[in-house]
Amino acid sequence: MDWNFLIFAVLKIAAVLGVLMTMVAYAVLAERKISAFIQDRVGPNRVSLPLIGSIPIIGPLLTRWGIWQPLADGVKSFLKEDFTPSHVRKIYFWLAPAIALVPAFLVVAVIPFGSTLGAQKMVIADLNVGILYTFGIVSLGVYGIVLAGYASNSKFPFLGGIRSSAQMISYEIAMGLSVIPVFLIAGDLNLGGIIDYQAQHGWMILYAPLSFPIFLVSAFAETNRLPFDLPESETELVGGYHTEYSSMKFALFFMGEYANMLAGSAMMVTLFFGGWTLPFAGLDTAPALGEWWKGLLHIGIFIAKMLCFMGLFIWVRWMLPRFRYDQLMDLGWRRMIPLALANIIITAVVVMLMNS
Repeated sequence: MDWNFLIFAVLKIAAVLGVLMTMVAYAVLAERKISAFIQDRVGPNRVSLPLIGSIPIIGPLLTRWGIWQPLADGVKSFLKEDFTPSHVRKIYFWLAPAIALVPAFLVVAVIPFGSTLGAQKMVIADLNVGILYTFGIVSLGVYGIVLAGYASNSKFPFLGGIRSSAQMISYEIAMGLSVIPVFLIAGDLNLGGIIDYQAQHGWMILYAPLSFPIFLVSAFAETNRLPFDLPESETELVGGYHTEYSSMKFALFFMGEYANMLAGSAMMVTLFFGGWTLPFAGLDTAPALGEWWKGLLHIGIFIAKMLCFMGLFIWVRWMLPRFRYDQLMDLGWRRMIPLALANIIITAVVVMLMNS
């Protein structure tokens, strides 16, 4: 057994999960603060820690920014009553939240979040078919939502589960088709290889400009975010598939949504915006920095790009109204999928002519 490989793999998994869960917690805070700003409110500004809150200037400032609010929300989720209604199908009811959360973690495992740190590649699993693995895992996320709708044995969650299955199947086709031009251009299914291609030739958004908006719109639908939050749709379905859930089971669905947003943001950064590369001021090579500092810089660049997309996810939620269900399906089947197919054909012809 290669103990060196095993130890570093465990360390990378722990680091990635720690950063991911921290980003999930503070993405919720960012959502509340940005929505408050858009609606001319203040947002969370009351939660304080006993010792830190008493520090002059810094304590009140952190409190006013709501820095401790995610900690209070996490504690609240653990302390709330974990109530299971008597009419639900209990085994499936308990299983659904975990199935909704786990796929987002598995997707992040194959995404290169940096170049190297010492002798270690900054990716947990460097698969040669990373993108095929990604789409295979992403498709599992819908089962958690559908199972929650079925297990709740209630009409509103059931309708939410049906909507989610149709929505995710529809937009997953468009999302899968949108990335085919990327592989035609890069000639590689390995996500690290795609980043290397962009480091040498420029970001993929320049070569496949139509693929990115198709992928972006599909990502909104896949993560159940407004204007495509039909499976939840509070004004129509109370809360959709998670209506009957409380305490940590509800929190798992909540974390799953934000973890999926982070995974979708990481995929867009990797496929279209060069991953950890930033071809300005020599930051890709940074010879003046040591290898470790350069590796940390690349990780920081990747996370900064992800946060830009997270800001876009949040901003759109509070700026656009919800689509009707027929509009959602019409956009997916009659607009996005034909457009994605046309994009593949055009890209294939261009690549063939350039290689001939």
